[in-house]
Amino acid sequence: MRESYDVVVIGGGAAGLGGALTLARARRSVLVVDAGQPRNAPAGQLHNYLGRDGTPPAQLLADGRDEISRYGGEFVAATAEDVRRDGDDFLVRLDDGRAVRARRLLVTTGLVDELPDVPGLAERWGHDVLHCPYCHGWEVRDQRIGVLATGPLAVHQAQLWRQWSRHVTLLLHGLAKPEGEEAERLAARGIAVVDGPVAGLAVTGDALTGVRLASGEVVDLDAVVVAARLTARSGVLNSLGLKPVDVELGGHVVGAQIPADATGATAVPGVWVAGNVADVRAQVITAAAAGLNAAAAINADLIAADTDDAVVRYRHDAHRMFERAAWEERYQARPALWSGRPNPQLVTEAAELAPGRALDVGCGEGADAIWLAERGWQVTGVDIAETALRRAADHAAAAGADVAGRITWTRADLREQPPAAGRYDLVSAQFMQLPPDARRALFARLADAVAPGGTLLIVGHHPSDLRTSAHRQHFPDMMFTAEEVAASLDPGQWQVGAAETRPRAAVDPDGRDITIHDAVLVARRR
Repeated sequence: MRESYDVVVIGGGAAGLGGALTLARARRSVLVVDAGQPRNAPAGQLHNYLGRDGTPPAQLLADGRDEISRYGGEFVAATAEDVRRDGDDFLVRLDDGRAVRARRLLVTTGLVDELPDVPGLAERWGHDVLHCPYCHGWEVRDQRIGVLATGPLAVHQAQLWRQWSRHVTLLLHGLAKPEGEEAERLAARGIAVVDGPVAGLAVTGDALTGVRLASGEVVDLDAVVVAARLTARSGVLNSLGLKPVDVELGGHVVGAQIPADATGATAVPGVWVAGNVADVRAQVITAAAAGLNAAAAINADLIAADTDDAVVRYRHDAHRMFERAAWEERYQARPALWSGRPNPQLVTEAAELAPGRALDVGCGEGADAIWLAERGWQVTGVDIAETALRRAADHAAAAGADVAGRITWTRADLREQPPAAGRYDLVSAQFMQLPPDARRALFARLADAVAPGGTLLIVGHHPSDLRTSAHRQHFPDMMFTAEEVAASLDPGQWQVGAAETRPRAAVDPDGRDITIHDAVLVARRR
């Protein structure tokens, strides 16, 4: 068990597993906390679950756990005793003393069936003491079914079970005897009515044979139906201020559940509920679907939060990434930031130029400046980072005194300290990816620095590279095309030799061969 997860799911029934599967498939880190006490454990089979009808409940849960595990979901056998808000997260304390942090919570703790105080009911619950005709009606079809009245809905319940058997008896168990139209409707359907309280069950071997009334009379039956009070297991949510509310059916309270919206979101931001804790009438398939529904909402909420965080980092990086401190950090983090080879577009365009004075803008560790000096150029290498310039000077010294002697290394921010106008026969700016306003201003200054007859070479990452797996830093407005740069030059002063996109072979971070594109502007001052 890790210290923190995207989502902790409390409760490992159909709703919890349905949610956990959806979240795990969404590549979320998920922990399911479950004590292994499902509500339907006494039942031999589950029904009305399309494709899984007749499956033992334990088998469904085991299969669900296996599926979730295959997607990386995790499980811990424990009870969540307490949940507390801890900053933006939640701290879930388990009964074994451990605690785990969660960004979001999905609580699927189910409900408790509160049975009437009739001896024997609890022991036969899920076998031949039943509650839901859609869950168990087919299995007791045409058998003798007794409906134990626990409230005003008993008459309706008797009429419902009459669909599965013509042998239905309403056991009033202290309820007032139906009269008038209600009695007539029962009689019309052949539903017998038995007065007097039920004192216990009659059981022979491992089979129900009837109920024993307080009078001593035994009513022969094969199954007893009881409407239990349905109360959400919501204790773990108390510390967050979430309390169950009464649920009414036909104007009568039948239980209590945690209020939530259609997605399962509660009044506490970051907490969702699903299954019987939020819907006391939900069957297994309904609970599983509610878990999926809540998980989708949780994932959407996390995506929104992740995006908000990314925007904050993005704005921070965009503001800071071209400043001196950030560049120093990048250079100091690695012994070499660049390949040590000259940029290919510089080699292509400058190889045939007559040597003169060159300005290498953003010279980095010096590969371009050294290549030019080796060909007789007098080079001014300018960079914002002192660490880069020290490395560049070392590399130049290693290339020989003649080369080193032709290079002047200068630390400067050309946005604030522009180069001298008309001074250089070649101005080369390789991959100066800046925000639009700063980029246009800098390129204008670089153009001004070119001497008459000199060459301006500007190379950048083409915007189309963002569609590749090259993993460029994703700042679209910092990418540019050569045509955009060419449009900023006065045709009366400049002759554009090339303003084009050039493909170049590369290898992406995953080792795949890809094609990237350089935006290349070559212009000569008239």
